[in-house]
Amino acid sequence: MLQPRIPVNPLPTGIVTPLIQPTPTADIEPTQTAAPAVVAPSRTTVQLTPGSTLALAAGGGAVVLVVGAVLVSMLLAVAITGVSVALIAVVLRLVVRDMQKGR
Repeated sequence: MLQPRIPVNPLPTGIVTPLIQPTPTADIEPTQTAAPAVVAPSRTTVQLTPGSTLALAAGGGAVVLVVGAVLVSMLLAVAITGVSVALIAVVLRLVVRDMQKGR
């Protein structure tokens, strides 16, 4: 019942590819030779200058410092919240104990 239906792209109509027939050239010699194809490198290489290396090191150091500051602040927030909850629990315990004694 719930089967996916894959749309089918129609073939293009009206596009006619001309047929090129080779002409016989047995007596004609080529006057020029084909140049060898230049092979492009598969990857571009990144060349680092001393200035760009220094900039990368400074940027990496800045990222480490920012991430460290964020993590320390989050840890500090969790610690402060834990201490606050513990103090509230102690105060509530004392209040409940005093109410049970009838003071």
